[in-house]
Amino acid sequence: MAAASCFGAVAAAAEAKQAADVFEAVRKADLDLGRIGWKLATANAALCDRLEPGLGFQLHTLDQFDDSSRDAARKHFGFASAVAVEGIFPGSPAERAGLHVDDSLLHVGNVDIAAIAGKSGTTQRLVATQLAIAALPQGQPIEIQALRAGEMVKVVVQPLPACRSRFELRIARDYNASADGTMVQISARFLDTYSEEQVAAAVAHEFSHNILHHRERLEARGVDFGLLSGFGANVKYFRETELRADLLSVYLLANAGYPPGASIAFWRSFGPSKAGGIFRSRSHPHWRDRVATLEGEIARMEKLSVRPVIPVWLGERDQPLTGEWQALIVRHR
Repeated sequence: MAAASCFGAVAAAAEAKQAADVFEAVRKADLDLGRIGWKLATANAALCDRLEPGLGFQLHTLDQFDDSSRDAARKHFGFASAVAVEGIFPGSPAERAGLHVDDSLLHVGNVDIAAIAGKSGTTQRLVATQLAIAALPQGQPIEIQALRAGEMVKVVVQPLPACRSRFELRIARDYNASADGTMVQISARFLDTYSEEQVAAAVAHEFSHNILHHRERLEARGVDFGLLSGFGANVKYFRETELRADLLSVYLLANAGYPPGASIAFWRSFGPSKAGGIFRSRSHPHWRDRVATLEGEIARMEKLSVRPVIPVWLGERDQPLTGEWQALIVRHR
């Protein structure tokens, strides 16, 4: 019996280590994406008309873990409340204020974490928490109350202005990226395959859709999304938004300290073998034409020395879409 008990303990320890390795791998990927989003959102605040107080941390919730892993996640991350600090970005207001990784949140300003509803197996509570924090007043210090190793801690964070948008990692082995107006979502496989600069280019493209209010403007035009996006009058509006997002992305990259040419490197790598689905549909320009268009915009942008660099056409984002995408594209020769 003693030998059997010992074997059981060893097996349990191995299983716990395996779970811990998975949790930390997910944390790393989530923070890699979050850090890219943080750099883009804070460096480009001057380009955004919708801002949030940038605190510089990544959150997660116990709800998002399934039934089989929830207890292990609670133990590994030390969840003492429903939402906790998954990570903190270097040099951020949260780091300067003394917030720690794995602090369990109680209050962020007047946001009462315990009062936010959530559903097991979803990110419902996490999203609601992020949106509530994003709605806090701009330019004011924010007191955060948290539990750390069972003790109450209070820190005061002086936030930075940041573009209002969430950045969400999609745990999947495909190559999908999307934006819905308030969120940028990108599959984890991008981070496994491409350099940080190239991932930033993909994120900047999706982020540009949010900055340019493309979802709202497409809905105002009454377009069909999904499979019907590549047919009829939908095509011209989707192509217009895709090209505008490409163009704005190089400004976002430059302002955040990334080489704007990373967008070209991304499409040259991604395009030939993986630009299937939405990337090759009638609603999206061919990747070679996208590269040529990006090259032209980068050449124009590099003549501007002021930072942050802001495209002159950014002020058109509140105007209805025209569908005149042909005027934006540069054809590959």
